[in-house]
Amino acid sequence: MPRVSVTPLVVIWLTLLLALCLQVMPLADGWQVFRPDWLGLMLIYWCMREPDQVGVFHGFVLGILLDLIEGTPLGQHAILFSLLAFLCALVYARFRAYSLLQQALLVLVLLGIVQLVDQWLRSLVGDFSIHLAFLISSAVSAVLWPWLATMFAALQRRFAR
Repeated sequence: MPRVSVTPLVVIWLTLLLALCLQVMPLADGWQVFRPDWLGLMLIYWCMREPDQVGVFHGFVLGILLDLIEGTPLGQHAILFSLLAFLCALVYARFRAYSLLQQALLVLVLLGIVQLVDQWLRSLVGDFSIHLAFLISSAVSAVLWPWLATMFAALQRRFAR
């Protein structure tokens, strides 16, 4: 029996665009490494919650939008968010059976992999850094995951009524 979606596509796109705005919001230089990967978190949430509606295409479109906003080489974030959506599709069945703590650890792994690929792509372009401070963003995102997942699940139940 096919699963019936309870979330309208407009709500999904609005939350993803809100995450895009949070992603590009300016922060002080010292706080940049602590910025959660808002777009990655929302993409993971919707890929796990609505896998029939959100997938690699959404990751690609959001990545292109982020590339255009940030002025990075066109396609860099598109590759990263497409990879993230693909990885979410691979672990979808297990992810939904995990507790929130286990999900947060898996979010850490998924975003960490994407951040490593991002650093590899940046090294190809010439913006190379040897420290692992870029993984702090993944750790902060994993800490925020239980709160974010609980909040959006409650909002989704509200829309279902």
